[in-house]
Amino acid sequence: MENLCVKGLARTKLAKSVLDAGFGMLINFLGYKLKREGGKLIEVDRFFPSTKLCHCCQFKNNSLNLSIREWVCPSCQTHHDRDENAARNIREEGIRILSTNTVGHTEIQACG
Repeated sequence: MENLCVKGLARTKLAKSVLDAGFGMLINFLGYKLKREGGKLIEVDRFFPSTKLCHCCQFKNNSLNLSIREWVCPSCQTHHDRDENAARNIREEGIRILSTNTVGHTEIQACG
């Protein structure tokens, strides 16, 4: 999962949605469920460009802003839904972190 700054999100126009969703509780629930099943919770750094990175060719599109929900990769011409693309990139980065245990990224045992 992506390591989000919940305090920072709480100061935006999404504050009520973020706080109502209880992101902290979600992380705790995922943690204890994974621990029970013998899994690990991997957090991807919040500065990883998950929404701007093409999951097909790894092209980084720096021209995107938050209002753009869909985009076409200038490199490989793949059409992306911003959220679906981010989810794929976060999954792949988590697998990479888990397989290489890269320094600088946080690997958390699923005990919260």
